[in-house]
Amino acid sequence: MKKISYILILLLMGVFEVSAQQQSQYTQYMYNTMTINPGYTGTRGLPSIFGLYRTQWVGLDGAPTTANFSIESPITENGQGLGLSVINDQIGFTKETTVTASYAYPVRLSADVHLSLGVSASGNFAQIDYTKATIQDVNDPYLTGVLTKNSPNFGAGAYFHSSKWYAGLSVPMILETKFYDDVKVSVASQKMHFYAMGGYVFDLNDNLKFKPAVMAKMVSGAPLAVDISANFLFSEMFTLGAAYRLDAAVSAMAGFQVSPGLNIGYAYDYDTQKIGNYNSGSHEIFLRFDLFSTSKYRLVTPRFF
Repeated sequence: MKKISYILILLLMGVFEVSAQQQSQYTQYMYNTMTINPGYTGTRGLPSIFGLYRTQWVGLDGAPTTANFSIESPITENGQGLGLSVINDQIGFTKETTVTASYAYPVRLSADVHLSLGVSASGNFAQIDYTKATIQDVNDPYLTGVLTKNSPNFGAGAYFHSSKWYAGLSVPMILETKFYDDVKVSVASQKMHFYAMGGYVFDLNDNLKFKPAVMAKMVSGAPLAVDISANFLFSEMFTLGAAYRLDAAVSAMAGFQVSPGLNIGYAYDYDTQKIGNYNSGSHEIFLRFDLFSTSKYRLVTPRFF
């Protein structure tokens, strides 16, 4: 029975890895880029507070949920940026919290093109709570209590941007760590993820902008994950768009610029894999507050990325 129990745990953690939940997955990543590329930190040119909540595979017991809070700001005249993010992931009876501090240094390549080089340091706090699990053998001493693992990490990223386009390469967590149980069996591992992204803003007319974007995520032992999206910005106020995650999901996105300093967005994902037959999709909502506390910070028009 103990071997069967461990197989179930390993299967659960296998789903955790295959579903790309080792590092949090976002449909609207283009509005929260700092969490996957520290080079983005401070590039918007003003202090911002961001909050996001994602519930995945609604209707499926133990399905993943993600809560993310972050704050970032330029801290010097030349645009050096500093940021802090807290991400909480839960799947079944496992929970993971990651706290990350990011710093970016800008390099001006031309009048309109900038390179921002970023680094980050993080602490990861993982937990498996067997008291919330359904255990077939209640007398199994290895499947009781709470198993915890705390580990440090660091990341790096490069973010190129102008007023019309952006491109980035990053590795948010460079160190690979393993999560062992009391009998030294590895029940989870944190692997290195590589991200590449890019997007361009087309001015179709005075009141309409179009932004196609793509992000690719590479991790050892898993298929290449590719997100392709297309968003339209109407009158600097309404955003409508769609996205496709290669062999995984299709998404619809909508956003509204409530005021010059407040933006809200929503996304719905429909799974195209077999697991889509057992849930009613995924929902994601975010709020972003841009702070204009002093005349030093000014945003002429809402940023599309």
